[in-house]
Amino acid sequence: MSYGFIGAGNMARAIIGGMIASGIAAAEIYVTDADQQARNAVADEYGVRLGETNADVASAADVVILAVKPHVIPAVLKDEAMRDALEKRDPLLVSIAAGVSVETLSRLVPPRIHLVRVMPNVNAMVGAGMAAVCGNKVATGDDIATVIELFETVGQAIELEEKDFAAFTALAGSAPAYVFGFIEALARGGVKHGIPKALAVKIATQTLLGSATMVQQRAAAGLTPADLIDMVSSPGGTTVAGTVAMEAAGFSPAVVCAVDAVVDKDRELASEV
Repeated sequence: MSYGFIGAGNMARAIIGGMIASGIAAAEIYVTDADQQARNAVADEYGVRLGETNADVASAADVVILAVKPHVIPAVLKDEAMRDALEKRDPLLVSIAAGVSVETLSRLVPPRIHLVRVMPNVNAMVGAGMAAVCGNKVATGDDIATVIELFETVGQAIELEEKDFAAFTALAGSAPAYVFGFIEALARGGVKHGIPKALAVKIATQTLLGSATMVQQRAAAGLTPADLIDMVSSPGGTTVAGTVAMEAAGFSPAVVCAVDAVVDKDRELASEV
């Protein structure tokens, strides 16, 4: 099976790296980008094939990944040469453009095109991503399975109803920024009490990594994050004092407000495409 990337930005490069690490041959991957320097950089790094135009890539690949900014999607798909290539090749078309719905994408391509929308996140760049996948009316179970397998080369992927994509964006797409912010804030607290910044960041990062692993592993036993909070909160102890102080400062409401803001913005952006 051959794969084509229209767009050679950070997410495309992360996925390509994961694909090659999983055993997919570089010779089966085609890439193009309006930025010739970005396109050539991917070829130099991974040895993939280059296409001069979007239509070149669509003509060569069984699976075409649209890895461009949301506002560029209409121009890419309305291009006459691109439409002709899609008509002739009839590839599986995959979009990772945030906020661009399956309905919007379907209006821009020939009706028989099998189309899958994916919402990945930045952690794909370190092989620990989380992606949501859904398809249009003609996409098959095999199409969904193909795309899930592709994105599992850079983390985890799940099939999700599109109505939940805005919430997924808040929980996975935008949330890494909040986690980075929490690590930074935790480290600053350590610095306040005498720990050097680099060491404080190392401690906070490993603590979050270990805590996330614990949530994943203990979920199999039916334990929730709330159960794990209780596990480390001794009566009258330091942890419960810190937890109560954090909640009094508005921690949980602030996080929920962030989720609400992302959902609202995602829907706003979707209405503009």
